[in-house]
Amino acid sequence: MKRLWTTGYRAYELGVFDEKDPKVAVIKDVLQKQLRYQLDSTSEEFWLITGPQMGVERWSMESALTIKADYPQLKIALMEPYADFAARWNENNQARLAAIKAQVDFAGRVSEKKYESPEQLRAYQNFMLHYTDGALLIYDPEREGKTVWDWRAINRYREQNADYSMRMIDFDELQEAAEEYSERLREANEE
Repeated sequence: MKRLWTTGYRAYELGVFDEKDPKVAVIKDVLQKQLRYQLDSTSEEFWLITGPQMGVERWSMESALTIKADYPQLKIALMEPYADFAARWNENNQARLAAIKAQVDFAGRVSEKKYESPEQLRAYQNFMLHYTDGALLIYDPEREGKTVWDWRAINRYREQNADYSMRMIDFDELQEAAEEYSERLREANEE
């Protein structure tokens, strides 16, 4: 069994405030390619495990759901750090979280208590590190965001666990992917 933690920027950190933003299509395309690459090399059960954040985490679940029919070994788990995680979100965003929860293979939370302290977020990171074999991040250390905390935790963990893999997709790679994506669209329109 393989277990992959996916995380990265929140939507607002990328300036995405509408799901029709072209950046979302590019990021989902990148995520699907990464997942297909890993899934093509194994027939064993493969769990994508991620959190509920709007942005890369949600897009990774949506990307996985898009390709799931092609990969019977693919399972998707949504782990929330604590109870009532989305309580402060607007109704539309809460509905989107509920919709994605209904589609994944497993949904749970690390803490059954409502938010009490940052210690719950550290417990969440520890859970993700101990119950995954590697991480896929859409993150660029030169452009910090909230994912810096996960990135740092992963790097500390890797100092003691050399076999824990990390694949990081930075802004240069995203720019390259955006250019390739635009070229494919242009070619499809010409046909």
